[in-house]
Amino acid sequence: MLRVHHLNNSRSQRVLWLLEELGVPYEIVKHTRDTTTNLAPDSLKAIHPLGKSPVIEDDGVVVIESGAILEYLTRKYGKGRLAPPEGTPEALKYLQLMHYAEGSAMLPVMLKLYLSRLGEAGKPLEARVTSELDNHLGYLDSQLGSGDFFVGKELCAADINLSFVVQAARLLYGLDKFPNLKRFIDKAQARPAYRRALEKGGTYAFA
Repeated sequence: MLRVHHLNNSRSQRVLWLLEELGVPYEIVKHTRDTTTNLAPDSLKAIHPLGKSPVIEDDGVVVIESGAILEYLTRKYGKGRLAPPEGTPEALKYLQLMHYAEGSAMLPVMLKLYLSRLGEAGKPLEARVTSELDNHLGYLDSQLGSGDFFVGKELCAADINLSFVVQAARLLYGLDKFPNLKRFIDKAQARPAYRRALEKGGTYAFA
C-alpha cells in the first residue's frame, strides 16, 4: 500500500490531491506540527533523516521532495495522465515548471513569511522581497494567460506543484495584481479531487 506521511498545513496536501486525481489507493499517516514552534514532529525523522514533509513510502521505497514525489507517482501510476508526452514542447515546459515551483518561485514567498514574523527587524528587506514576489508572480500570471492550466489544456502535475506557491502567495501577499493566478487557484480548489484530498487531509490553512 502506498503510504503518504502528511503534515498539516504543508506541501504534502499536493500529494493527496494528485493521488485523488489519479484514483490511486493510498494510506495517510498524519503528523501534526508543534503548536508553539510550528515545526514538524520528530515522528517524521523515523521515516527520513530530514524529518520533512512530504514524504511517501511505496513498496518499501521512501521518496522525498514535492517535485520528485509528483513526478514519481505520475510516471508510475499516471498511465499517460497528468503529464504531457515525452519529446513534445509541452513536456519541456512541464519539466521546467515542475522544478521552478520549489527551485525559484517558492523562495520569495517563504521570505515574505519570515519577514512577517520579524516585524521591524525585517523592514530593510521588504522592498526587495516585494520586488521578487511581483517578479515571480507576474511571470506565472503571464504564463497562465487566459488559460486554466500552465501546460496545455488539461490539468497536469506541474499545475498541482505550482498550486502551493499560488495558495501561499494569496495568503501572505494577495493576488489582486494577478487575476489569472486567482482564477487558476479558484478553479483548482473547486475540482472534486481537490475537495476529496482536503477532506482526507484535514484542516488546511491554504484552502
